[in-house]
Amino acid sequence: MIHPHLQVSVDRQELLVLDGDSVLRRFPVSTAEKGIGFDNGSFRTPTGRFRVSEVIGRGEPAETIFRERKPVGQWDGEPCEGDLILSRILRLEGLDPTNANSAERFIYIHGSNHVAELGRPASLGCIRLKPADMVELADLSEPGTSVEILPPTRPAGRLIFFDCDSTLSSIEGIDELGRARGPEAFREVEELTNAAMNGEVPIDEVFARRMEIIRPDRALCDEVAQLYLDTITPGTAELVRRLKSEGWTPVILSGGFAPLIRPLAERLGIRHVEAVPIHFADDGAYLGFDDQFPTTRNGGKPEVIAEWRRARLPEHTVMVGDGISDLEARSECDLFIGFGGVAARPRVKAEADLWIEAMSEFPTDSELLNLIRNGAPPIV
Repeated sequence: MIHPHLQVSVDRQELLVLDGDSVLRRFPVSTAEKGIGFDNGSFRTPTGRFRVSEVIGRGEPAETIFRERKPVGQWDGEPCEGDLILSRILRLEGLDPTNANSAERFIYIHGSNHVAELGRPASLGCIRLKPADMVELADLSEPGTSVEILPPTRPAGRLIFFDCDSTLSSIEGIDELGRARGPEAFREVEELTNAAMNGEVPIDEVFARRMEIIRPDRALCDEVAQLYLDTITPGTAELVRRLKSEGWTPVILSGGFAPLIRPLAERLGIRHVEAVPIHFADDGAYLGFDDQFPTTRNGGKPEVIAEWRRARLPEHTVMVGDGISDLEARSECDLFIGFGGVAARPRVKAEADLWIEAMSEFPTDSELLNLIRNGAPPIV
C-alpha cells in the first residue's frame, strides 16, 4: 500500500509526491511572494513539518470556488485579480513549534486561478497549484498525510526598499495631517517630525504625541492619500518601472501610515507596503494606530529589512531614503542611497554610500551592481 509523503521546495517552486525515495508525481507550485515566515498576518509561507488535517472538495468540479472552505460557485476561467481558492483544499496542521499556528493562519495547499504565476513565488502564504493538478493531488492524499515544506537555501532576486515621505513623494504625510487640523497643530507636528528625522529625538517619543494632536479620521486620511498621488517625485514612476524590469522587487518601507500610502503604491505598481496601520471605527472615526509596528520606533526599519532578508534570501538589498531612520537601515543593506531631492539632511548625506538629488540620477543597473560589489566613491 502506498503512503505518500508530500514535499514542497521553495527553491524549486515544486511539490513532489513521494513514496519512500520514489517520486510519484511532480507539480509546479507558487509559495508566498513575500518568502517564508511564521507570523499571523505576514503573508509568508511557513516551513517545516506538517500533516494534512482535512481534504476538502472531493467530488466537486475542478473549477469550484471555495470560501471559508465551502463551495460557492464556479470559476469561468477568465483572468481576475482576486486570489481564488479552487478545486480542492488540503488544510495543513503544523507539527513544529514555529509553525504550530498554521491551522489558525489558514495555510492551505489549494488550486488557484493564477496559473501563469506557478513556478515562482506569488501567493499570499498558501501553496498554489493548477486546479486539475489539485484534483489529482487530493486523490493521492488523506487526513494524516505528512507534508514537508523545505526552506530556501540559495539566494534569489533583489530587494530595493524606498522610504515614502520626502522620497517617493515630496510631502510628509504626518505634517499634512497636522496642517488640516490648523496652524497650531501643524507647527507642533512639523517640529516633532523634523526633530525625529534629524535624529534629535527618538521616533517612538514623538509618534504617539503627533497622533494624539491630530486624531485623523478616515476622511482626512483619504484627503492626504490624494496629496501623495499629486506630489509624486519627478522620475519616480519611470524608475520603479525600470527597476522592476531589471529584476528588483520594490518595497515601500515607511514610518508613515499604510492607508495613506497604499494608493501611491498602487499608482507606482509597488505591491508591498511596510507602513503603520491606522484603526478606524465603522463610521470612519479614528480609533488609534498600531504602536507595535516596527517603524514607529528607531531601529524599526532595519528590523523589517532583516525579516525580508530571512524570508527571501535576496542576492542584493538596497535602501533609498532621506531620513535618519532610513540611514539606520544601512546595517541590513548592501547599499544605502541617500535622497536629497526634497529634504537634504546633512548627516544622511555624510553617511550615505551614494547621494542623489533627483530620481534621474539613480544609477543604471550595471552601475548599481558595481557599487554593491566594489563600493561607492566618497560623497563630495
